[in-house]
Amino acid sequence: MTEFASVLRAWRDRVSPADVGMPAGSGRRTSGLRREELAALAGVSVDYIVRLEQGRATHPSAQLLGALALALRLTEDERDHLYRVAGVAPPSRGVVPRFVTPGVQRIVDRLGDVPIAVFTATHDILLWNPLWAALTGDPSRHVGLDRNLVWRHFTTGHDGIEFDAQHEEEFASDLAADLRTAVGRYPHDGSLTQLVSRLRAASPEFERRWAEARVAEHRSSRKTILHTPAGPITVDCDVLTVPGSDLRIVVYTATPGSADEAKLDLLRVTGLQALTADSGMDAGREHTVA
Repeated sequence: MTEFASVLRAWRDRVSPADVGMPAGSGRRTSGLRREELAALAGVSVDYIVRLEQGRATHPSAQLLGALALALRLTEDERDHLYRVAGVAPPSRGVVPRFVTPGVQRIVDRLGDVPIAVFTATHDILLWNPLWAALTGDPSRHVGLDRNLVWRHFTTGHDGIEFDAQHEEEFASDLAADLRTAVGRYPHDGSLTQLVSRLRAASPEFERRWAEARVAEHRSSRKTILHTPAGPITVDCDVLTVPGSDLRIVVYTATPGSADEAKLDLLRVTGLQALTADSGMDAGREHTVA
């Protein structure tokens, strides 16, 4: 058995269904994840997981390795080992971090009563919980640049989300300032350089804000999500930065005792049922996390 196959099997065995928000069920012969459960979390076929564990599949992509690292709740050192034994260079420390630590993953898993998502320092969405998807729409339906909040805001607008004048101005200004801050921290990240270049070419509004050379980090805003199964819901958005990784945990909350809080409670039931029936989403995660 290869080292890759050995560690993959060992790490699968140590992760319980409860760790990843799955029901344990009955008649299990293992306390860890079944192959079909890992396959579902990583977005690949069960047959491919079997071939990886038997050493019959070689040269897995960096995209798949990132998805496996997230599904298996690997530490950063374990993730890097997985990459190396697969013959792939681990993600560079000089680019925008995309690694979701087990601790951050647990936060998302446990806080099911509030909409919560994890973004990179450049606002690529990496991870979200079902209530986030029920409130804002399923992020897995977006691909490529459309997974980036800044790109979507400046090129397609924020249809379905309403700000007051003050928060709309602050939000747009903060997004541009966030990207400039990231450019200073990660000057060798080619994807970031390309994102800024494309935004400047595609959006005069972004170009105007970029020319202001403002450096800052977006931390909070208030917005109304218009199109939800429970009706319009006004929420406060707070952004928490994860020390050491530069990831952003975004949390939506409603004012206690308000009609918006009641609607959010209703959405937790009706919205999640509609989402499950519509998309069959088993968990909120990006299968390209590296």
